[in-house]
Amino acid sequence: MKKLLLPFIVTILLACNNNNTSSQHDSVTVMRKDTTTEYFDTTAMNILSETEKVEGWQLLFNGKDLSGWHLYQHKTGGAWSVDSGMLHCKGDKDFKANRADLTSDSTYENFELFLEWKIAAQGNSGIIYLASEEYPAAYQSGPEYQLIDDNNFPEKLEDWQKTGCNYAMSAPLVNATRPAGEWNHARIVVYHGHVEHWLNGQKTADYVIGSAEWKAEKEKGKWKDAKGYGATKKGFIDLQDHGSEIWFKNIKIKRLS
Repeated sequence: MKKLLLPFIVTILLACNNNNTSSQHDSVTVMRKDTTTEYFDTTAMNILSETEKVEGWQLLFNGKDLSGWHLYQHKTGGAWSVDSGMLHCKGDKDFKANRADLTSDSTYENFELFLEWKIAAQGNSGIIYLASEEYPAAYQSGPEYQLIDDNNFPEKLEDWQKTGCNYAMSAPLVNATRPAGEWNHARIVVYHGHVEHWLNGQKTADYVIGSAEWKAEKEKGKWKDAKGYGATKKGFIDLQDHGSEIWFKNIKIKRLS
C-alpha cells in the first residue's frame, strides 16, 4: 500500500508546486526573457508586422515626421528632426539654448516599449518614462533608462550613470552596451510598478517603484529632495536632449492591462 501511495503523493506535491509558481508569476507574465533579436524584425524601418498589430503594438515614430511628439512643456527649439527614417537629435555644446527633450503626446501607465538607438562618441542621453510636465525637467519626475558612451565619456562615470541602468538609483546588472556609433536595442517594461530594463537581449535593471529597496535608494541618492520623482503613475515617454547627437528608430509601444 505504501508503494502505491508514494508516487501519488509525489505527483500531488509537484502539481501544487507548479500551481504556486504559476500564481507567483501571473501578474508579471510580460517579464519574459528578452528575445528581441528573434521577436522583432530589426532590419525593418518603422513598420509593424501583422503579428505585432494583432498583439497591440503601436508605432510611436512613423519615420517621416514628428507626429505624436512635442517638445517638453511645448518649448521651442530645433534640435530634433527626421533624417532618412531616423529620429535625430543634433549635438550642440550650448545645449541649454533653444533645446528641449522630445516628449510623447500620449501618456502610458503599464506598457512595453521597444526602440533602437545609437549615440555619437562621448554622447549622453536617456529614455525617461512615467514623466509629467509639471517640473522644469522630465527627469525630476520620471525614472530614466540611461544612454551614454560608457567607454569614451569625457568625465568619470559612476556605475549608476552607465548605459541601461536605472539612472542615479542603481548600477546596470550587466554591461551589455555596444560602442558609440553602433545600433543598440532597448526594451522597457512597466507593469503595476514593476520595471525592467533590457539592453541588447540582456536585463540591466529590475526594480519595483515604491518598494522598501527603491525608497532606500531614493533617500540616499540624487533624488532624495525630488518630491515628484517616481510619483507619476501614468506619464509621458521622453527622449532626453542632453546636447549630444543621438539617433532613434523603430520606436514602438504596447499598452499592458
